[in-house]
Amino acid sequence: MKLKTKICEHLQGFDANNIKTDNNYECAECIKSGDHWVHLRTCQECGVTLCCDSSPNKHASQHYKLHNNHTVVISAEPNERWAWCYEHKSFLKY
Repeated sequence: MKLKTKICEHLQGFDANNIKTDNNYECAECIKSGDHWVHLRTCQECGVTLCCDSSPNKHASQHYKLHNNHTVVISAEPNERWAWCYEHKSFLKY
């Protein structure tokens, strides 16, 4: 049985044909400090790519906490097509 997830208002308006991407496959903040990351996420408000919550510094989450209106990120990983809303903890595959 497949569970149906509730999509928040931030992801309801998500347009997979109009996503922000970053051509650099790196965490902008980890590069500055010489740290490493596990996976990358790209903010759909400003387009910055930062490391995920499995990474030591959790820069993407820190970015959301600093900029509360930057709620939606997409996976910057190859072949992953999903978006996440930090505010509502809502997930969308596209």
